[in-house]
Amino acid sequence: MGIDEIGNMDATAQAALVATGGCSAAELLEATIDGIERVNPQLNAVIIPLFDRAREQVARGDLGDGPFRGVPLVLKDLGAALANTPQYGGTKVLRDRAWVSPHDSELTARFGRAGFVFVGKTNTPEPGLSPTTEPDTFGPTRNPWNPDRIVGGSSGGSASAVAARMVAVAHAGDGGGSIRNPAGACGVMGLKPSRGRVTLGPDTGESWSGCVTELVITRSVRDTAAVLDAVAGYFTGDPVTAPPPARSYLSEVGRDPGRLRVGMFVGNPETPGAPEARDAVEGCARLLADLGHDVHDGYPAVLDSNELASLLGVSVAVSVARELAVIEEHTGSPVGPDGVEPATWMFAERGRATSAVDYVANIDAMHHYSRTLCSWWDVEGNDLLITPTMAEAAPPIGELKGASVERIVRLVPYTSPYNVSGQPGIALPLHWTADDMPVGIQLIAAAGREDLLIRVAAQLEAAQPWRDRVPPIHA
Repeated sequence: MGIDEIGNMDATAQAALVATGGCSAAELLEATIDGIERVNPQLNAVIIPLFDRAREQVARGDLGDGPFRGVPLVLKDLGAALANTPQYGGTKVLRDRAWVSPHDSELTARFGRAGFVFVGKTNTPEPGLSPTTEPDTFGPTRNPWNPDRIVGGSSGGSASAVAARMVAVAHAGDGGGSIRNPAGACGVMGLKPSRGRVTLGPDTGESWSGCVTELVITRSVRDTAAVLDAVAGYFTGDPVTAPPPARSYLSEVGRDPGRLRVGMFVGNPETPGAPEARDAVEGCARLLADLGHDVHDGYPAVLDSNELASLLGVSVAVSVARELAVIEEHTGSPVGPDGVEPATWMFAERGRATSAVDYVANIDAMHHYSRTLCSWWDVEGNDLLITPTMAEAAPPIGELKGASVERIVRLVPYTSPYNVSGQPGIALPLHWTADDMPVGIQLIAAAGREDLLIRVAAQLEAAQPWRDRVPPIHA
């Protein structure tokens, strides 16, 4: 495989091409930049190019000695910080004040040691609050399967870039579905790790009351597994650390998962899911049954309750209030309602009005919810739960901007429970609608069981390959 076929390579193949002399890191970088420059104007996924910085990084030979030496990567413009580069978090206030990160986050440093070359930053809603990537700051990111459709959020720019073959791998973060929903909307894959698997240090111990974690969006299971191997693990002072795996995650690719007990959840009377979401789940259930697994229609009963939205709402509101205070500390000037979008300001105002006692009570209630939810795996003996990533194929751009809370909850009820519980979840591109729009499915395992998700994901990837399915807009 040559450099002219870079768009169809996953990151593992790109690294092998560099390592075996099929091309140089500089040639791979230039091919990537060319693809971004050709395709990104149609999609608006990469909003902060770092091309000159990337060229300097390659020219210095500052590529680490890890498994992805020379492979280009884009960072979501929220979360992992890169020293001396802009970071706006989707906000007008940081963009207008030209905020620059003073140092790397530990995750970014680990990406660097793995060999990645940082080639740009991707679009995100302000500040990661929306299931659609349409910030006022940079405008909407478009779906490469249909540019009139959304890409999900908040890692929408990253998902669009990977789906459109601009890059093979992109950093992403997930506080309520922000890796899995965009991956599902764009026909790629994304793993939300267990709480404490990937550090948020050094600036953050936990975010959104422990709901946020970070990793990547990719097009192959082996890439996801290898990146997790490269970046997982404790960092000094982390408040929570997931138990170490029995072996490398990459070695789980191709390992027999055994016969698993698998449930399925499409919805309840309040969030029933559209026919295409039901088709996606039922198709995955049939495929798993054909592979020898025990599939049934049971699911955790707590998913029928309505308490989660209010619990997560309190956590997010308090966190947003704190985030605006941090922006004020960074910039030395106040943030008013004209510096952020109305929804952001509303959350911040709600957060400021929440007492410390009420906030701690909310955390207690989140922990109670988690114990009830996790019992379906830990006590009732189930291994996996199948759900859609979203209740329907990606809606049109503009439909969700300023939409009611009820509309948003109906679209994305499936992912946030596992941010609260800290369980790992993986989004896989196994279903397309009649008009060729992807509908992602999600698999949820017990806490700490990314190994099981990778085994099953690899089994599904082999049974129903998706990597050669290319959207109309691509590099």
